[in-house]
Amino acid sequence: MLEMNEETVMNQPGQTAPSASAPMTPSVRSVPLVPSLASLSQDGGPERPAEHTPDDLLRLDQQVCFALAVAARNVIGLYRPVLEPLGLTHPQYLVMLALWERAPLALKQIGELLSLEPATVSPLVKRLELAGLVVRERHPHDDRALLVSLTPRGAALRAEALLVPPQIIQRLGMEVGQLQDLHASLTRVIAASRPGADGA
Repeated sequence: MLEMNEETVMNQPGQTAPSASAPMTPSVRSVPLVPSLASLSQDGGPERPAEHTPDDLLRLDQQVCFALAVAARNVIGLYRPVLEPLGLTHPQYLVMLALWERAPLALKQIGELLSLEPATVSPLVKRLELAGLVVRERHPHDDRALLVSLTPRGAALRAEALLVPPQIIQRLGMEVGQLQDLHASLTRVIAASRPGADGA
């Protein structure tokens, strides 16, 4: 935790200056309590010498990873009550989105589309199969692979799912344009953070 002495607090914007009769204290350079990523230099390093200051690069509220983790958790939480009438969890919803777009798909293909390992996709598909939404069959050209197809019930569920995005937008209270810009930024983050994205 960062410690602020009385002198630093008195020099923050919006604080009342001491009166002439008050004891004089050494002046302290005013620094922002909530720094921004702009404190980074062009090469990503700190512009100032490493020291324990309010613009410490290790501040929790300045970490991109923390913001992404909290945002993902909160947004996924918004989907829970919206998907419940469809009988889907959020991971199952993602599988259904992939299948509604391009079924039939092999388990490996679903994993690639969702950036998940086949071992993670398999139990999701099994639950969807138990719910009567999909069916697994042997791939006609590869006996070792399973092909996942939609059942009539699974295909029909798409009409109900069309109501999901508008509800999420309403719950977020954000403009569609803002969400599109956010999606574009996150897509760049995903591309940049993939293994080997740095050309190594």
